[in-house]
Amino acid sequence: MALLGIRGLTKDFGGIRAVNGLDLDVDAGQIISVIGPNGAGKTTLFNLITGMAPVDAGEIALDGHDIVGLRPSQILGLGIARTFQNVRLFPEMTVRENVMVARHCRTRSGMLTAILRLPSFRREEAQTRRRAEDALAFFGARLVGWRLETPARSLSYANRRRLEIARAIASDPRLLLLDEPTAGMNPQETQELTGLIHKLRDRTGIAIVLIEHDMRVVKGISERVVVLDYGQKIADGTYREVAGNERVIEAYLGRRATQA
Repeated sequence: MALLGIRGLTKDFGGIRAVNGLDLDVDAGQIISVIGPNGAGKTTLFNLITGMAPVDAGEIALDGHDIVGLRPSQILGLGIARTFQNVRLFPEMTVRENVMVARHCRTRSGMLTAILRLPSFRREEAQTRRRAEDALAFFGARLVGWRLETPARSLSYANRRRLEIARAIASDPRLLLLDEPTAGMNPQETQELTGLIHKLRDRTGIAIVLIEHDMRVVKGISERVVVLDYGQKIADGTYREVAGNERVIEAYLGRRATQA
């Protein structure tokens, strides 16, 4: 059984069908890239999986259990975390605090326990701090040390993207959805992050699905590539198989991709 199973997924916005009868399986530990031209339905797909947009028709199952209609917080608690095309952080909170927020889905302390700062709350808070710092340390020295106490707004754009990924990692997901993780990064930063995504999968075994426009990243990182066009899946296979697909060439990649 696939970790994530999608059948007949459909979403309309007014008279526009953003996702059209999509079938998709994601197995544990896979790295899959979702590509396609602007408006192909890629981010809408992520919004439907994570409960940020209501599903019009179709099924989304995690480990065989239906998750359609659940709140985003419930889906996060079940093990699906994501990042966003436009970075969404708490700018005035510190780097550490931004990541600690992600642990809310794994904590048990109630409001009264927190207000009274009972021993159980203090233990849980210490565990949350350690897990947040572990997630930040995954990116080396870029987000630790003195940066732990700096507000997120003070970070460079690339470090804000890293921070958002760290926050998602800290929630202990089984499936991580990355929406254009290398956007705005220079070639060296892009290569570094690509390596870290591989390292993350190899270290934790989580499945990773990313939306990506940089074909060098897609080629270097993907075990499977899924191509969307007008909300429909037009190809699903290895990078080489997809790059040689005539429908993909026509819709998105261009003739040069067949020579990559």
